[in-house]
Amino acid sequence: MSNSMYNSQWHGTTDDVIDLLEVEQPPQPRKAMKDKVAAFRLLGTMYIKYIMDFRRLEQCYDQVVHPQKRRVIRHILDGVMGRVLELKNEMVNLEFSEFHFFDDLLHDLKLTPAALEIPIPHYFTMGDVAPAIQEREKKLTALISRLAPQEKTTASTAKEEPKMSLEEAIRMVQIHERARQGRLRAKFMREIRKQEERERLNSDRGAPTLDPDAAATRLQKHYRRRLAMKKVSQMREEEDIFLGMISQPVKIYASKQTPATVVKKIEGQRRVIQDQHEQEYQAALINVKDKLREVEGPDMRENMQDQIRQWFLEVRDSTGKFPDYPDEDEGGSASIFKKVNQAGEDIEPEEEPKKKKKGNGKKGKKDKKDKGKKGKKGKKGKKDEEEDPGWKMAASNFLPTIAEVCHTYKNVWEQREESNNFQQKHDIELIKEDKRTELEAEIRIQVDEVMRDELDKLKLAIDREKKGKAKKKKGKKKKGKKGKKGKKGKKEKDLTPDRTISSLYEELVQAGVITRVPKMHMNEFLGEYSYLGTALRQANIEPMPSLSDIRRVVTEYCILPLGSQAVHEKAPLIKSVLLAGPRGVGKRMLANIVCNETGANFFDLTAANVAGKYSGKKDTALLVHMIFKVARALQPSVVYIGEAERTFMKKIPKTDKTECKRFKKELPKMLKILKAEDRVLILGTSRVPFESEVKTLCAMYQRLILIPRPDYASRIVLWKELIPKHNGRMTELLDVSSLAKISDGYTQGHINTAITNVLTERRIQQLHRKPLTAAEFIPSLAKIDPIYKEEELAFKAWFEKTPLGKKRLKALKGDDDDGGKKGKKGKKGKKKKRK
Repeated sequence: MSNSMYNSQWHGTTDDVIDLLEVEQPPQPRKAMKDKVAAFRLLGTMYIKYIMDFRRLEQCYDQVVHPQKRRVIRHILDGVMGRVLELKNEMVNLEFSEFHFFDDLLHDLKLTPAALEIPIPHYFTMGDVAPAIQEREKKLTALISRLAPQEKTTASTAKEEPKMSLEEAIRMVQIHERARQGRLRAKFMREIRKQEERERLNSDRGAPTLDPDAAATRLQKHYRRRLAMKKVSQMREEEDIFLGMISQPVKIYASKQTPATVVKKIEGQRRVIQDQHEQEYQAALINVKDKLREVEGPDMRENMQDQIRQWFLEVRDSTGKFPDYPDEDEGGSASIFKKVNQAGEDIEPEEEPKKKKKGNGKKGKKDKKDKGKKGKKGKKGKKDEEEDPGWKMAASNFLPTIAEVCHTYKNVWEQREESNNFQQKHDIELIKEDKRTELEAEIRIQVDEVMRDELDKLKLAIDREKKGKAKKKKGKKKKGKKGKKGKKGKKEKDLTPDRTISSLYEELVQAGVITRVPKMHMNEFLGEYSYLGTALRQANIEPMPSLSDIRRVVTEYCILPLGSQAVHEKAPLIKSVLLAGPRGVGKRMLANIVCNETGANFFDLTAANVAGKYSGKKDTALLVHMIFKVARALQPSVVYIGEAERTFMKKIPKTDKTECKRFKKELPKMLKILKAEDRVLILGTSRVPFESEVKTLCAMYQRLILIPRPDYASRIVLWKELIPKHNGRMTELLDVSSLAKISDGYTQGHINTAITNVLTERRIQQLHRKPLTAAEFIPSLAKIDPIYKEEELAFKAWFEKTPLGKKRLKALKGDDDDGGKKGKKGKKGKKKKRK
């Protein structure tokens, strides 16, 4: 894809964002909406459009090579990303649910579910961040390798292989050699028998008597018949693929130059060009500033000095004495000219409050009359107060940022002529405009020092007697500033003041708390979109989320805030997330994905992992303090807590020796300490959350994500994707639909285990002769216990006890009660009329 294509994509996307801004910021403020369905449709439509713009902007930022354009795109990308998270929070507060269904909206907008897939920006792990991540990986590898020899020696001493005597070894070699000779002998005998059979058949047939022309005709007939059959079968297969009855076969390319690899290669080349242009841009920033200092610097200095001297004379003529020069804290001479410019603007606003006061006086009388009337209404007034005021959009932290970037785009980039900049290198004129302001600020500081001395000399020469008084006034002003300091809050106690971050990092690696996670990405968490969510909710049936919804929610709550500092500081703050679900649904996999997609450090605070380490109250507090101190210093970081319910269990089994409840008091303390500036996420997983205290668990984890077992559509995707991943082959003989139906109740982990059990090395070698069938996977599935309905109901019942689940139930009951009350009122009204 070319530079012009990405430029046009950027321009088009920015225009779409400007249109969305006009919808979100109308000339007149939007009234409160009492219809929740209409409010959700408004939020959902904006949410989908922002996601589409987010995807296109991320592509542009990843592939545009112009360094100055990339800075503008980065600002609007962060703004759009943050706005998506804000709209998500609005929808959660409106529906009291973490999951939302957009089937009807997608149908109205004529979009596919792929439009809802939230992209993960490449700059989270590439670009400026990549060297730091690589350095950290090297350091972690070096520290783990130091511990590896000790583990190997202990393993070798623990399990020694039994020694074999010489006679036993000779006997084993003889057995294998005799078996080899027997196989060869059998092979030779088989070939001899086949040869004898051929000779016998040839002797029985005798000499050929067929005419050569007839023989050629017969051969042609059979060959043409074979070609026709092949053509018909090919046409039938193409028709079935078109109708969707057969999956399209994977094309095997002779060379490695597949379309996907070519695209990746081009994208890599563009990233290399980005780095080159960025280096040239950084060098140009220094060179242009130096040239401006040489050429325009002297003129700037003279103009500033002339303006300040003129100000000295004007003040002396009006007041009879020289003014006090502003301090550096007040802005120096720049503050003088700001006051002069604002003096005319401040006159008009002073008149407005007077008019408002007059108006308020008249309103006051009207209000008293209105209050009197309301008092007479009695019960009607009370009913009006009880009515729901309706939903109104909360104030956004990202819309001003988006509006500012759009304003810059319109003024600078929309109509900019770039026909000569084919290679998309930096624009020198824009650099000059930016550097002039910087240079002006630097020169102003120097000029202020010179003019301050000049003013002091003038005062000494003309106003010797008033010198002391002027100094006293300055001193008083400074004392007044000191008194404005606010009260300082309590600082966090540092339990390791003498330790460096690197030493604490090494200690945590040695303790096994900081670990390396396997390489995984979000596209490996397979799952299909659910198309029945809206229909089920309209029928008052609460649907279970699909795996596609889980992917989207984890990206919104965990990955996007952790990846961007600008988004994390302004977006709705989420410090802790709990992933709950039955065994095998991919909870630990999602934790690994969050770390890989954001380049975060992984701290494993699972009770089993820390068992026997840092025992006692003081050592436990020290461990938690060390973890969060390193996590905040080397952010982004993920503090993983497996089996999170055990920390808040009502009763611990006597056989459990992991001391799982020792973090019950320390973790909530650390949760309070985390601020918006700290990109640290506490990520817990739980297989049996209903065994813990609901109140304490919900107080610890702000967001609870319930991961269900895969539905039919997701199981089809899992079978189709996992079998080729394990070197299997998809053929017509393999009935995937039946497999998906049979595997109802099994999770992703169960399906993966069944495939690995069936596709052994020997079975893979036989695939070209014996294709896979669905019946082969049934015995392997039968050995695994599925997720029964009782366990699924237990998860639903537990979620209904959580704060968000209670609100959801209350909202659903409220809707039902409203409908019932309306019906009763209608009946009463009819009875009265009959009377």
